[in-house]
Amino acid sequence: MDNIGNIDSKYRFVILASKRAKQLLKGAKPKLKAKSRNLIRIAQSEVKAGLIEYELIPTGKEDIPDREERVFVGADIGGDEGVEPEAAGGKEIVEDETGKEIEEESEEESAEEADDAAEGGTKDDKDE
Repeated sequence: MDNIGNIDSKYRFVILASKRAKQLLKGAKPKLKAKSRNLIRIAQSEVKAGLIEYELIPTGKEDIPDREERVFVGADIGGDEGVEPEAAGGKEIVEDETGKEIEEESEEESAEEADDAAEGGTKDDKDE
C-alpha cells in the first residue's frame, strides 16, 4: 500500500478507487489503457496515476446537528403514539436535569406495593 500515488491516506485511496469503479461500472470511459479488464483494477490504476481529481470539503460546526435536533430512528416503533415508554416492572423512564435517563416507580406500582405490604405479602403468595 506504499505506492498509492499522491493520495495522503490509504483510506482515501480506497474511497476514491471505489467511487471511480462505480463510475466505470455505470459506463464511464477509462482514462488510461490497462492490461486488466477488471474495472476495479483500472480504477485503482487511475487513482495511483493521479488522473482522478477530488476535492476535500471541510465540515463546519453548523453541519453537525445539535443534540436536540438528532432523531432516534426507532422512536415511533410500536404504534403507541403519545404513550410514554415504561421499563420492566412498572417503572417509568424519565430524564433528570442533566438529560440522563433514569427509572422511577410509577404511582400505580407504588400503590400496589403499599397494599401488598399492608396485607402481609405479595399477590404471588396468595396462590400458594
